[in-house]
This record gives sequence, C-alpha cells and structure tokens, in this order.
Amino acid sequence: MKVSRKDINEAVLAFRSDLQDHTSLDVKDSGKKFYDWLIAPIETELQQANVQAIVYAPDGQLRYIPLAALYDGKQWLVEKYRINNITARSLTDFNRRSGSQLNILAGASTLEHKITVRENRFSFGAIPATKQEVNGIKSKLPNTLELIDSTFTKSATGDRVGSHSIIHLATHGLFNLGTPDDSFIIFGDGDRLTLREIQDWTLKNVDLVVLSACQTGVGGKLGDGTEILGLGYQFHNTGARAVIASLWSVNDGGTQSLMDSFYTNIKKGNPPTESLRQSQIALIQSKEFSHPYYWSAFFLIGNGL
Repeated sequence: MKVSRKDINEAVLAFRSDLQDHTSLDVKDSGKKFYDWLIAPIETELQQANVQAIVYAPDGQLRYIPLAALYDGKQWLVEKYRINNITARSLTDFNRRSGSQLNILAGASTLEHKITVRENRFSFGAIPATKQEVNGIKSKLPNTLELIDSTFTKSATGDRVGSHSIIHLATHGLFNLGTPDDSFIIFGDGDRLTLREIQDWTLKNVDLVVLSACQTGVGGKLGDGTEILGLGYQFHNTGARAVIASLWSVNDGGTQSLMDSFYTNIKKGNPPTESLRQSQIALIQSKEFSHPYYWSAFFLIGNGL
C-alpha cells in the first residue's frame, strides 16, 4: 500500500493527539487507519504462521506512535501479539538470559525540577506518586533497593546499577526532539543524566531498564524519531538487554496500575515483553484505564522476549 509522507505525517499527529486525550472517541478510527496500513496486508501470513510476537523496527515518524494501539475493528494489537521494538544492536540476540535473579534498583524523584539545556528551559512538576510506585515494587519483590529523592543521585545510582538485574527509574525525563544527545533523565537532587553520559554506566548484567515517567516532546511537529530510540540504544550499548519507556506522560493512577500489574507478571517469571502485554491488557479490561492514553504510551525496546 502506497502512502505519501505527507499523509503519514498528518496521520501520526492526529493519532498521537487522540492517544494523548483520554476523552477522545476518535482513537479507534485513528488506530484502525494504521492497522490497515501496517498489519492488514500481512495479517493472513501472521495467522497462518501462528505468530505470537511482532518484532518491530519502526522508521522515521512511525517511531512516535505505539504499535500496541493499532486497532483491527474489534481488538487492539496488543491483545493479539507481544510487541518488541528493536534497534540495529538488538537484531542479533534474541536468546533469553538463563538463571537471572530478580534484583531490582528502584529510584524515584518526587520533587519539582527546573532544567536548562542549551537555550531551552524545562519545568517538571512534583510527582509524589513515584514514591508509592517504588514502594509497591519493594512490597512485591523485597530484594529491591530503593533510592528516593536525596538518596537518588547520579553517583549513588551509577555505583549500583551494575549489580542489579532490573533498573526502575520513576522520575521525569525528556526524549529531546532535534538534539537526541540532549535527552536526559532527572535525579532526586535535580542533577541529570544525558544520553552521552549513559555510556559511562556498566549495564552488562542488567536485563531491563524501566523509565516510567519519561516522555518525548513532540508538540505540533515531528522529527525523524531518533530521540525515541536514542535512550534505548544507549542503554543497549552499555549492556542492558531491554528498555521500557513512555511516549507521553501518563497520569499517576494509570502508571501505578500498569506498573503494579507489570511487576506481578515479572514475579511470576514472565519475560518483559509478555509482562508489559499482560499489564496493558489488564488496563484495557479495567473500567477506569481502558483508553489507550493510559496503557499504550509504554513500549519496549531491545530483547524483551
């Protein structure tokens, strides 16, 4: 199916607008359009091969929309398949790491922060629910190290990341449009870790990095989406097998509900991609968080199978 770049650009902006508005009634129509473009042409082959997971390498502006929220007229795509975004680095390794013990580092920043990057100023409001988020992880998985606000610093985190299998960072961050290397996450003391600095971390023992409160700044224009995969690629480059991040900021209730279900599934031994899928389905089936605004923002890059 031939679709012009202009049509894709307009459709991506419209779809994202619908996805980020939890009152939008048009989101299924937008999701159906992309389903017809991307999945319908290969749907018969997927069914015949009994495909369980879609390994997806989005290009350009398609990086700004979640494949999970494509809609076939009856179901969201995530209800039918596990979805795993990849970078070039993760193309060659889809083996599961055996015997990996659940050993989690969970950091949270609850405070408001003002950050200046070059000539740009960013303001991030307080997110007190992040403390409950990491407390919830520890209550499920007691072998969790919590770092909150004053103890959640760049040095304290960097010194410990290599000895944990999952790194959960419940804090503000931004995937920076136009200058991906300036993308960053914020620590509890207001310091930040940029894309360039991630390479100083040693993550060869890390199975998963979760960035639960980061988002991409798109507004009314689109780049080529490299900032979306940038953090994921850099975490891969330093050894982490997979990264979960979000395409937009989701409210506290939705994020907590999804992460609670996610770590319940991780505790059961499900791999990250299936754990994310099950947590998204749980929200779809809920009364309060069924709109894709709440669940489709979260996506996985790397080897989460």
